[in-house]
Amino acid sequence: SFGRSERSDGIIGIMWAAGMAFGIILLDLTPGYNVDLMSYLFGSLLAVPTSDIWFMLLLDVFILAVVLFWYKDFLSLSFDMEFARSTGVPVRMLYVLMQVMTAVTVVMVIQVAGLILVIALLTIPPMLAELFTNSLWKTMALATLASLFFCLCGLAVSYHLDLTSGASIIAVATTGYVLAWSGRSLWRRT
Repeated sequence: SFGRSERSDGIIGIMWAAGMAFGIILLDLTPGYNVDLMSYLFGSLLAVPTSDIWFMLLLDVFILAVVLFWYKDFLSLSFDMEFARSTGVPVRMLYVLMQVMTAVTVVMVIQVAGLILVIALLTIPPMLAELFTNSLWKTMALATLASLFFCLCGLAVSYHLDLTSGASIIAVATTGYVLAWSGRSLWRRT
């Protein structure tokens, strides 16, 4: 990152997801191309069974409840594990809980959204949010809203241009991040 405030792991994730998305869009525009491989990489957002939607909704409610209940402990744990331990935070239990929640969420969502969209939505919205706030709570809220916005806009682009939905969502998210980063950089110069 060489003196930049952005995390290099996040930038690599954005570039990888964006490259894959734009490559898939080019394949979508190629006449006669079979998109069977795309279902694993980008999922099948428009063919999600109702049972999966209900399970994801319950999982969302559970994760939201856990995060709200232990928010201050997660905040402490995220920034300084030793400090959290010294203040009595159950570090090991919360760390394992956070890893399990992340793993279950990723496994569930990969089946629906595909590997590349999962990586993109775990990377791009938080990176965008971190451009505008240093608060964990505000980062989570802004990243959630950005994810919703990117998904809705990407689905609209996908529908109107007859493109793969996952690739369209990632293309919109990447474009949104680049515009936000550029706008912030220009704003800071003035």
